[in-house]
Amino acid sequence: MMAGDVGLFGPESITWKLHREPILMLGGLRSLYLQALHPRTVAGVSQNSAYRSDMWGRLARTSDYVATVIYGSTAEAEQASARLRRLHARLSGVDPRTGETFRVDDPDLLRWVHVAEVESFLTTALRAGVHLTPDEIDAYYTEQLRAAALVGLDPATVPATAAEVADYYAALHPELGLTRDGAEAALFLTVPPIPESWGGRALRLGLTLGPPRWAYLGLASTAIGLLPPWARKLYGAPGWPTTDLAAGLSARGLRTLLAAILAVLPSEYRVSPARQAAMTRAGLT
Repeated sequence: MMAGDVGLFGPESITWKLHREPILMLGGLRSLYLQALHPRTVAGVSQNSAYRSDMWGRLARTSDYVATVIYGSTAEAEQASARLRRLHARLSGVDPRTGETFRVDDPDLLRWVHVAEVESFLTTALRAGVHLTPDEIDAYYTEQLRAAALVGLDPATVPATAAEVADYYAALHPELGLTRDGAEAALFLTVPPIPESWGGRALRLGLTLGPPRWAYLGLASTAIGLLPPWARKLYGAPGWPTTDLAAGLSARGLRTLLAAILAVLPSEYRVSPARQAAMTRAGLT
């Protein structure tokens, strides 16, 4: 018996098994590149957010929301999603291609963001060497219908298996493309600004020109390489099988490196605070 409320998923879920992998941070970056290929989605972000001046803050808030949905208590997940729905309900955008006004909480847009995110998490983990059976892969998609419901989607309208996700992408291809908003978002993701608040001219120069910048560019290029070939082609990048191979090897190497780093860190740094709190509620160490 669980000691407390373990939220939407719990320790026996494929979701917990997958999201304990630090490599999913790379999946989150891949997801953003993929999302930027939907003209209305990226227009809604561009027209309603301050990501150009607060990119790191936006990424941190998105990461916190995902962690709350995955590991928070049921009440915490519901409260976080209610805040998000209230925010989305107030926002609208203008389609840059047609001039039509649209709601940010349009189910078609919410569905695209959801599928791009969960598929990116899953694909990145698999390409990095995380082993899941075909049944576990489908189970992850099915479990994530609970997250889709939180943002206001009807779970019956959301792809729930790997085959359904593949069909969804194929059906959506005609609507996807690289717009000016998408190109600007991708550039920000690839060469992000260094916040002045991080302090110190030497630090900023090091992050801009030194090894940290090159390391981040390596992450960004791997995230792009992990995109489906059709998505890379929309960015003007090659869809070659060799690119898939190189990105997969890079992701595996990064996963190995992260495991080695975590192995020498104190125990309190090896597990995220959200996961640790969820494990405590579940009566696990």
